[in-house]
This record gives sequence, structure tokens and C-alpha cells, in this order.
Amino acid sequence: MKLLTYVLIYRRLLLIVSTLLILLPLPIILHTKEAECAYTLFVVAMFWFTEALPLSVTALLPGLMFPMFGIMTSKEVASAYFKDFHLLLIGVICLATSIEKWNLHKRIALRMVMMVGVNPAWLTLGFMSSTAFLSMWLSNTSTAAMVMPIVEAVAQQIIKAEAEVEATQMTPISGCTNHGLEIDECVNGHETNEKKEKTRSIPGCSNDTGKIPNKMHLEKNSVTGTKYRTKKDHMICKLMCLCIAYSSTIGGLTTITGTSTNLIFAEHFNMRYPDCRCINFGSWFLFSFPAALIILLLSWIWLHWLFLGFNFKEMFKCGKTKTVKEKACAAVIKQEYKNLGPIRYPGFATDSTAALIVGLLFFLIPAKILTKTTSTGEIVAFDYSPLITWKEFQSFMPWDIAILVGGGFALADGCEESGLSKWIGNKLSPLGSLPLWLIVLISSLMVTSLTEVASNPATITLLLPILSPLAEAIHVNPLYILIPTTLCTSFAFLLPVANPPNAIVFSYGHLKVTDMVKAGLGVNIIGVAVVMLGMSTWIVPMFDLYTYPSWAPPISNVSVP
Repeated sequence: MKLLTYVLIYRRLLLIVSTLLILLPLPIILHTKEAECAYTLFVVAMFWFTEALPLSVTALLPGLMFPMFGIMTSKEVASAYFKDFHLLLIGVICLATSIEKWNLHKRIALRMVMMVGVNPAWLTLGFMSSTAFLSMWLSNTSTAAMVMPIVEAVAQQIIKAEAEVEATQMTPISGCTNHGLEIDECVNGHETNEKKEKTRSIPGCSNDTGKIPNKMHLEKNSVTGTKYRTKKDHMICKLMCLCIAYSSTIGGLTTITGTSTNLIFAEHFNMRYPDCRCINFGSWFLFSFPAALIILLLSWIWLHWLFLGFNFKEMFKCGKTKTVKEKACAAVIKQEYKNLGPIRYPGFATDSTAALIVGLLFFLIPAKILTKTTSTGEIVAFDYSPLITWKEFQSFMPWDIAILVGGGFALADGCEESGLSKWIGNKLSPLGSLPLWLIVLISSLMVTSLTEVASNPATITLLLPILSPLAEAIHVNPLYILIPTTLCTSFAFLLPVANPPNAIVFSYGHLKVTDMVKAGLGVNIIGVAVVMLGMSTWIVPMFDLYTYPSWAPPISNVSVP
């Protein structure tokens, strides 16, 4: 037992040591640059998938191992850790910091919900739309963390209003009112709202009077331990949680800066194919926005049908008088918006240049005047506060992602320098006999499955240096394989640990793992199907995908599939 205990305690250390030793014969026996680079690749891949080391620490291994093996010099490896991507990331984080500091995200989310109304179906679509829009400019994680407390407050208000309506309707029958549910809401940062269920005993009236056995749903919130009054209450909470998790991921698909996987792809592609100049902010938005919009709408329909059913007649009924529940829900949204107060107005270039200009302006534009009281009691202005400060920027800057991406660039450079990329491409060339659509489908499904158990940035960073040579070897436009692969890397919908937005909404206690698996499987299928549709319709003419481009390296003696 003691041995098992020690193995459990030191499992990460044992995994690190055993991985290094088990794979060591590869460079020792073969003793080629390709084998030495493959050893580094396998070690990094194993550590990324198991997270035996922090992802950013693992990303530093190419900087250590490539110079040791003589694949690249230290100076060459070091240059891969700070690219054009990092300047773009800095500008994007400046924007995100300013948006959150001045509550612009809340204003957008609440205004969108106020526009669509408080019908559960349209309310859900409103939250999904506003969350997806915010996720286009903020990180998926930040978006889910910022919107979820608002959604939780609205969901609890719906439940509370329903309880009050039922209690009012029961008063003429029993001669007393049973306040079966009183909810104290406390939204604090990213933490789960605390909900307290208090049953009051009323003299001369048994608590059993207020029970409706055929509607009671005895499941409890796994975090707070409180019971849901009805199954519908529980379903509403599940629906809203998953809508926020999935829409924050779907929205990130639409812009290069929306998620780290898009940024990693763009930098890798522009480095490997510098003559292409076809992937930029505008071109990415044009092909990804229609796909994201379709996925969002179909996911909304799927999730609503799964948890609440889908009654078209009820949804599109015009002129219907609002129920007490809907009025209460609308009131809490309006109050949240009112609490924000009035709006305060405060060639060689690439996307990173524009982002950096905007980012620097945030440190210069005055947001408010700072005052102080003199010894005579007079209040005088002495300085101004900019939209964001350096301290606020540092707290938001994801340095771990910056290092992780740098490690991926170094890994790609090493694969190219050692000849491993060419070797992989030659070995994969027999796949050219398969239909092209089948190759794209297999790679998309493989990535979608892999990203459920590994981080999205690690998955795309590892696969890009492999899939690029594959496309070249079978004489196919690299974008035909890389675009769907990159988009599918974000389809981590099945498990709470698959990505941070899933984990955030799961922490509120409304969901079980089976709920997420059941709902996520449908969204995964929708996502892959829409991407495959896009790759055979509107994306094709944008990049002439059926033609092997001149900007890709020529491959000799390879038959065209």
C-alpha cells in the first residue's frame, strides 16, 4: 500500500522520467537529425497531453533540446519564442482589459438580452448571441467568466418568480401562502452564486400543502446542495449554462484574435508559406463568420430541444401578454443594466501593427481626472487615469499562452531544419489515394477527438507541423486541410475539462458530466458537419482550394489524387 501511495504522489515525476527513458533509444540507435527531432516531438507531445509539466514549461523544452542535439543554435531557437503573433496578442489583451475594466461587456450582454425579450427560447438566443459577439474580441475563458454570473442571476430570478406565482395561486385553496423558495443571490467574480432554500412553517398550515408531487424534481445542485423545485427549473439552468459555454467557444471561431488556436494557425501558416499573404483578419472573418453563425443557430435549436423541447407555435406567438415570470425576468435585466449607470466617453504592416497601435492608445487616452484635497480643503486636479494601467495589463496578459505558442513555433522550425517534416510527408503520401473529402473528414474527427483530452493550443501546435507536409505530399492546397483542422480544434464540447469555459459553467453545480457529453456530442456533430459544408461551398472560391497553389513548395513524383 505504501508503494502505491508513493507512486500516486510522485506520478507526474515518474511519468516524466519514464517518458524520457523509454523514448531515448530513438536518437541513440538511429542517430539522425530526424530521429533526434522526433524524440523531442514525442517528449513534448506526451508532456502536453498528460500535463505532467505545466504547458508553458513544456514549451521551453525545444529551446533546451534542439541546441543539445545540434538541430538549431540557441540563437535560432530563441528567435522563435517572440514573433509577430506576440505583438498581436499584446494589442488584443489591451483591448480586452479596457473592455472589462469599464464594464462594456456587461452593457453589450444586457442590451442584447433586453432587445430579444424574456421568452426562455429568445432569452437563451440573446445570451448566446451576446456571448459569441464578446468572444470575438475577448478570450473564450474571460467571456464565459464575465457573462455567467449575469446568466445565473437571471435563471434564479425566473425560478423565484415561478415559485411566487404558484404560491399566489394556492392562497385561495389553502387559506395560506407557502413561500417555498426564497433565493439570496450573490454574484462575486467567477464564483458560484450562493442559493439558500428556506421553507417556512405557517401556523395552521402544513408544509405538505405547498408540495406538488407530480412536478417535484428532487435532484440537488451539486455545489450548493439546494433542491430544484421542478424538473423544468433544473432544465432551464442546464440550458443556460451550456449555451454560455458553447457560444463563448463558437464566437471565438470568427476572428483570428478570438482564440489562441486561430492565432497559432495564422502565425504558423504565414511563416511556412510567406508568399501566400492570403490569411489575415479580414479573410479569416469572411469564411469563418458564416460557419460560426450556422453552428450557433443549430446549437441553439439542439440545446433547446434537448432540455426544454421546441414549440414553434409558442415561440412565434405574437401579441401574447407577458407572464409574471417573464415580467420579473425582464425587471432584473433592466435593473442590472440600470446599475451600470450612463456611458462614460473616454506594406510592412500586419494585423499586429494595428492591434499594437490601439493597445498603446489605451495607455494614453484619459479615462478620468484624479483629484486631491489640499491643506486648505480645496479639491484640485493633479493627474489623469488612462483607460488601462500597466498593472492591469499584466494581470490579464496570458504569458503562459505566449510561451506555449513560442514553443510551438520552435518545434515547427526544428521539424523543418532536421528534415522530419519532409520525412513525415513522404510517409503519409499514400493517403493521396483516398478521396480528398475523406482525408479532411478523418483529420477533422481526429482533431475533434484529441482536443477533448488535450488543451486546444497544444493540440493545434503539435498537429500543424504534421498536417502541412501531409498536404504538400498529396499535392493538395494546404488550406484545404489546415482550415477545417484549425476550426475543429475549438470543438471541445464534451467534457468539463476539455476547455476553460466548460469548466467555468460546470462549477455552478447545475450540470452532470453526462449532460455535457450528451449535449456536446450533438454540437460536435453540428460543428464538423458545418465545417465540411463550408469547405465544399463558400470557402472554395475564396482560396481556390481545388488548385495546388504556386506559393506552396513543389513536390516531385507525387500523383495528384
